[in-house]
Amino acid sequence: MTEPGYTVLSNYIDLLLDAICVVDKHGCFEFVSPGAERIFGYTPQEMLGHSMLEFVHPDDQALTLATAEQINQGAVKLDFENRYLRKDGSVVHLLWSARWSEDKQQRVAVARDISSLKQAQRRQDALYAISEAAFAADDIEQLYQQIHQIIAGLMPMQNFVIASFDNNAGLSFDYNSAAVTHAAALKFTSQLCSQVINSGQSLLLCSAKQAITADNQALLAEQPGINVLAVPLKSHSGVIGALLAQNTADVPCYSVAEQEILEFVATQVAVSIERKQMLARLRFHALYDQLTSLPNRELFQDRMQSALARAVREQGILALLYLDLDKFKLVNDSFGHNVGDELLQQTARRLQLAIRKTDTAARFGGDEFVILLEHVSSESAAMQLAEHIHKALAQPYQLNGRQLTINPSIGVALYPQHGKEQKELVLKADEAMYRAKKAGGNRVMLSDCSAKLNRKVR
Repeated sequence: MTEPGYTVLSNYIDLLLDAICVVDKHGCFEFVSPGAERIFGYTPQEMLGHSMLEFVHPDDQALTLATAEQINQGAVKLDFENRYLRKDGSVVHLLWSARWSEDKQQRVAVARDISSLKQAQRRQDALYAISEAAFAADDIEQLYQQIHQIIAGLMPMQNFVIASFDNNAGLSFDYNSAAVTHAAALKFTSQLCSQVINSGQSLLLCSAKQAITADNQALLAEQPGINVLAVPLKSHSGVIGALLAQNTADVPCYSVAEQEILEFVATQVAVSIERKQMLARLRFHALYDQLTSLPNRELFQDRMQSALARAVREQGILALLYLDLDKFKLVNDSFGHNVGDELLQQTARRLQLAIRKTDTAARFGGDEFVILLEHVSSESAAMQLAEHIHKALAQPYQLNGRQLTINPSIGVALYPQHGKEQKELVLKADEAMYRAKKAGGNRVMLSDCSAKLNRKVR
């Protein structure tokens, strides 16, 4: 455009932070203020004569065309937002005010760069969403899934990885959205995460535009088509892991702005993960025995109550086993409590291997264990399962360099044969176990409804 008015005007507006743009009715640029280069990355000369759609983000082109048509029909827009692609490939968020000049047959618009505002809003929204997820998620796995969804809303990605690092366990992938199992891909992802964790610094690699340095030359050589962004997960205790976003090489590279967003989010993610892990540990300590990691009395009672409800609905049978180790006190007195503790731990592991996946073994205290057997077809089937458990526990133990044989006494009570309430069944199984011990131990004994031992549930 060579009209004197535009030339004079441009002399006074080149310092404006906003960009003034004039397009014809077909949407081609006829004037762009000199200061627009700060927003678009292109000089005015590079934009003149080109259609605005060449610069509009593909996802915003349809909306931009519809809004332009409204303005051409006389509507005045003061708050229209869309995104343009800068010359370097990055995205700029714009707020437009525009109107149609009937006499000039031109659309005149002023563009303001609101990318910083959008970035701040995205950070705030992500922070709120992550905080909400940390409270709402039922467990750490669900939290990871929600974090993935939140970050996927901030930037494009084909794969998202949450890696953690422990001095004892090393590097582990806690979450891998693409479920990558190929050895080479896993090795590459491990290298990226390890580099970020060890250095504590973010890593932005894109083979399409990044200069090869000594630090990333080997990584780029292993995977030439790379477009990845990885940031450390930092907490008060140090770097606990890494977040990694990966995309294909045929799409725009991750930007520094996206790196800053992911770094900001990672700080909140680290806090949320540590909090969720702490709650998981507290819940475990509240519901599981600290020595054997078996369910404790409280968790067992909850599971048994649910099992009884299912048995009532399905008119099924379940069995309750009460188990005590013969002469356990002698082991403690003869070899010390450390050996006794090891015996209990080995007993717990054998129980878990001997029962079915639908069954529950729990420690009630000392050397007393209870086993809930659901979906038992008959009394004989329950006794067969109990004998199988007895046989597994009667095998010799290797304890502190010694081989010891410790036999169990097991009492069995059935629902509904021996009782319909939880407390009643526990009492019946406990009484049957006590009769087994009275008879010499090392045996399985079914509850006798007529037995009157007046033994209290412990």
